[in-house]
Amino acid sequence: MTQNIILTQQQIQQIVKRIAYQIYETFVNENEIVIAGIANSGYVFAKKISDEVSKISNLKVVLGKVEVNKQDPLQEIKTDLQKADYENKSVILIDDVMNSGATLIYGVKYFLEVPLKKFKTAVLIDRSHKKYPVKADFKGISLSTSSLEHIQVVFNDTEEYAYLS
Repeated sequence: MTQNIILTQQQIQQIVKRIAYQIYETFVNENEIVIAGIANSGYVFAKKISDEVSKISNLKVVLGKVEVNKQDPLQEIKTDLQKADYENKSVILIDDVMNSGATLIYGVKYFLEVPLKKFKTAVLIDRSHKKYPVKADFKGISLSTSSLEHIQVVFNDTEEYAYLS
């Protein structure tokens, strides 16, 4: 299996900074925001954005992990956030790659059980294979691919990159 690198570590770092600034500009009048990352790589990406927002602003950032079964998104969604953590607050739901939109839309549905101030989504890569009416408010890149191609994002201690296989 061949790997075609589509994002290098430097490009990912630039995207994290850009999205962090976009989030700050969007929520500049807020005191606190909630950034929720979809496990596993989406959460790592969310943590990077959360750290960057904290560096560039005085916003209090609450970071949470959301677990959605990507093969069966109708199963119960688990999160380390309590409803009081995000009730009447602004929330950004983050994932690494948006394929069909299923993971994001079921994640959005979970947060709509309580009143929110504002809700936004962010992804590193938008593949444009939408089956659901969900869009990324903040995105790193849009990439048109065939449904047979697969995008993998690697975040580990020594490197981070995204590749197409």
